[in-house]
Amino acid sequence: MADIPKHEDTFEDVLVQVEHDLSQLKYNVGKINVDEKGATLDIKVLDNAISRTQSSIRRHADDYLKSVNKQQLVLPAIEDLPKQTLKIYKWKPSLEGLPDVYSQKKTLDALFHETKVKPEAVESLAVTKAKGKRVQYLPEDELQPVIKPSLLRMSIQHNIMTLQPRPELHWSKKELDFKPEKKSKCQMDSQTRPRRKVGESKHLFTSLPSLPSQITVSDRMDQMEIQATTSFVTEETEDQSEDAQTSTFTIVNGKIDPMAKDFICFKGRFSWCWSSVVEVLEDLTKLLREFAVPLAKVDGDNFIQLCPSSDYGYSKTLSKATLFSLLQNKGDVLELVSRPGQRYRGEGGRDAAATRIQACWRRYFNRTSYLCYHHRKNAAEVISMSWLLHYQRCQVKKDLQAKRFRQLENYRNRAEHLAENWKHIRSSKRTIIHIPSLGFSQSWRQNTRKYDILQNIQITRLCDIRDENVEVIYICPVHLGEDILRYYDNFLSRNGADSSTSQDLLCNKRFLILTPEAVDHFPTRNMCLSTLLKYSPSTLKQIKRQIQGKWAYIVGGVGHEDDLDVADELDVPILGPEPAVSQLHGTKSGGRRIFSEAGLEVPPGQGDVYALNQLYETLAELITQNIHIQRWLFKINVQRRGRDTAFCDVCHLRCYSWALQRYQYFGPDLYHSKWVQEFVMQKYLEEIPEWLIYYTQLAKCSRFQSWSEFMKFFLRQGGVVEAYPPSENVTHMTVDMLLEPSGEVTLLSWGDQLHGYCHLDIVGAIIPKTSVHLEILHSICMHVAHVCQQKCIMGYVSVGLATFVDHSTMKQKIWGIDLEIGFSDQLAMTQMLLMATGGTLNWHTGCFEVPMPVKEKCSEQEAAAKHLVDSRYAVVGIHLFHSNLSMLYHSMFFKMCKYNYIEFNKKENEGTVFALYDSSERSTIGMIAVSEDLQGALVTFAQNLSVIHQEILSSKKEEETNFKVVITNIEDMLEMIIQNKNQLMD
Repeated sequence: MADIPKHEDTFEDVLVQVEHDLSQLKYNVGKINVDEKGATLDIKVLDNAISRTQSSIRRHADDYLKSVNKQQLVLPAIEDLPKQTLKIYKWKPSLEGLPDVYSQKKTLDALFHETKVKPEAVESLAVTKAKGKRVQYLPEDELQPVIKPSLLRMSIQHNIMTLQPRPELHWSKKELDFKPEKKSKCQMDSQTRPRRKVGESKHLFTSLPSLPSQITVSDRMDQMEIQATTSFVTEETEDQSEDAQTSTFTIVNGKIDPMAKDFICFKGRFSWCWSSVVEVLEDLTKLLREFAVPLAKVDGDNFIQLCPSSDYGYSKTLSKATLFSLLQNKGDVLELVSRPGQRYRGEGGRDAAATRIQACWRRYFNRTSYLCYHHRKNAAEVISMSWLLHYQRCQVKKDLQAKRFRQLENYRNRAEHLAENWKHIRSSKRTIIHIPSLGFSQSWRQNTRKYDILQNIQITRLCDIRDENVEVIYICPVHLGEDILRYYDNFLSRNGADSSTSQDLLCNKRFLILTPEAVDHFPTRNMCLSTLLKYSPSTLKQIKRQIQGKWAYIVGGVGHEDDLDVADELDVPILGPEPAVSQLHGTKSGGRRIFSEAGLEVPPGQGDVYALNQLYETLAELITQNIHIQRWLFKINVQRRGRDTAFCDVCHLRCYSWALQRYQYFGPDLYHSKWVQEFVMQKYLEEIPEWLIYYTQLAKCSRFQSWSEFMKFFLRQGGVVEAYPPSENVTHMTVDMLLEPSGEVTLLSWGDQLHGYCHLDIVGAIIPKTSVHLEILHSICMHVAHVCQQKCIMGYVSVGLATFVDHSTMKQKIWGIDLEIGFSDQLAMTQMLLMATGGTLNWHTGCFEVPMPVKEKCSEQEAAAKHLVDSRYAVVGIHLFHSNLSMLYHSMFFKMCKYNYIEFNKKENEGTVFALYDSSERSTIGMIAVSEDLQGALVTFAQNLSVIHQEILSSKKEEETNFKVVITNIEDMLEMIIQNKNQLMD
């Protein structure tokens, strides 16, 4: 065995001397009064001390390492082992509690990125126990990390800076310093204990300067040993090993006891980053004092993750949640802190409470002021916007009124010009713009089904071209298919009229069918045709090109304000009254007033009913005064053709039989006295509301499904209550006449009405009329036309009359029941009848005359020279409906009719002619049956309906049709005609 070198170690003395120099330096620094004026701190003194310390440590460390490397270790003798009384402890550091040098290396690499360590500058690392006079060295080949002298110097400077007093803390400088002359208990005990060999002592947490990022480790075990060696130093005895491994200390009432063992151990563990720890502790203690936390235990292990991994030195402060996470008893602390008002029990609580109260008050005051301001601002905005909208609305209203007034003035000027030149226009070539518009109110239009088809029923206006001087531009409310266009083209061509159904701008034919482009933009709005044409600039331009340089005027339907707009745009007159006049006198109530002024007898009734109480009182009074009337009708002002009418029979009134007894008891003269009728009227008034609800029937249920719906619309639009003629045989007839602008009156069509479901549902007419004498009819029409002209009504007017035999006098009575202003459906179908037969309606004879068929012995020229004519009768069906018709295309329908010999014979002027209305649904058609006598026309019409019904009848589908009802009514009429003939023969 080699001899053990016996020389005295002076390395520990050097370390003691260094510590003494540092203490002396600290004492000198402490004597400097920074507050004194002119006092300065000499940095050179610090620099000299650090340099001297560095050189001395380097020199002695090199000598010591050389001596240790040459020293041979001698194992103790075997016989000496039992004599040893000192227990040898093996050094087994806990690898789980070791700090991660690799993560610290990255952090220090960022902190000391300017310092680079070269591999050749390797120096030995000494871990010493200063107070125990025992030094432990590591072998040089196992010490892979290299510490540069400049880095060691920076570490010593950093430790010196941590010893300087911090004015922000609440403890003094002396309380935070480790003074060399004062020894802790663990240090004093360590001097009385025997020395231990390398690896036998326990390790206490002491931090040396961290290694640069360029340091490399050979393998995983070497790295773990180096980390354990460089991070831990044996400093305490066996009984204090547990305190060395723990880093928890207590904060009482927000203050730290610097002399407490736990805090001293904690400070020794974090001395390498004490500046960051102090800043964290400052914030933590301040937070605990603010919330008056009596006891808080700080978990030092969290500082390992918090301090090295966060750039706390560069941030202002940590969040409260982060600070509370450093506590072991954070659950109790958070429970205490979360108590209401706990913040105001701690340090500065009164100021914080005052600040909070003032802030809340200022917030409430400012918030209230802002809400008041915001409310006033919103109110001002609403008022200003309302006023602006009101002003704009008034301005637009004024502009519209001015525009309407201008259009009305233009209409009147053009009407005067039309009246002055009417005779010249009638005798010269002219263009008629037919617009079959139904300008009803919006509510009425929205509640009407198939409104476009109803407007297109008058497509037979095309037959006005039978006058050689007339060209027709027909505005169609629906898109017609090629089948319908080809049908009317062939029909008009066969009857000697050139035609064109194409929309070519260069066509010069005598009629043109145009569909406004706005039909595609408003498919579900049920807008009247005039409005659609108003919003169709392309169609208006095309009409302008067609009428340029020609006499032209507009023939409309039911008047609407947009008629004036269209006429103003086209700069043509309207053959009709002003829209306001038409809407005033074209209603049921207006017709009653005109008939009364014309001296025509009207049914007992009352017009302009707009309230429910008014309806009850009026009805009770009428029933009382007209006790023989069995049925009362309720008509809406804006309805046409008798549709959408309700009726109720008085036989359902419980007091009606009692009223008849009163009438028979008092007699006709005394019964009409006021005191008798007042009592009867009171009885009626009590029963009428219930009577109307349970016994009122609707003539046609296409629009309204119940009495309540009908009554709601009746009171909104206004209506008429009038009596139905008190007879079983009542004949209704319609007369169409033209009130020319020049003042003349021309009768254009007359015929008895053909009814459907009841006498109020008009589906067609029988031409010519047979129920009223011609002279009486002419007189009535002239009187009505004279009153209409006084009301500024011109154009086409239809008069509806009802004739029956009064059983009390056995004389014929004629009541005026309906007045319609505008081109009627009957007149449109009459034009088609005259076009198909080439005949005329002779006003003087009252007959429907057609040219006599040409025989073989008589040429056409001779027949024309002799004016040979023959009379015909025609049954015209305008609104014939069958749901199964939609299953057949028009081509198949005509083939079916031809197969069943349903066609028109042009030579004989007998047969059947159809009118088609639409290409999509195809469920509504018009039909005209012509024959030599009335009985033959009725039979032909009924047979045609029966054959068509049998051909399209389907057993799988339930049809909706009025064919059966019309056939039944025609059969009743035929029976009546046969009975009349038999009576005449007898």
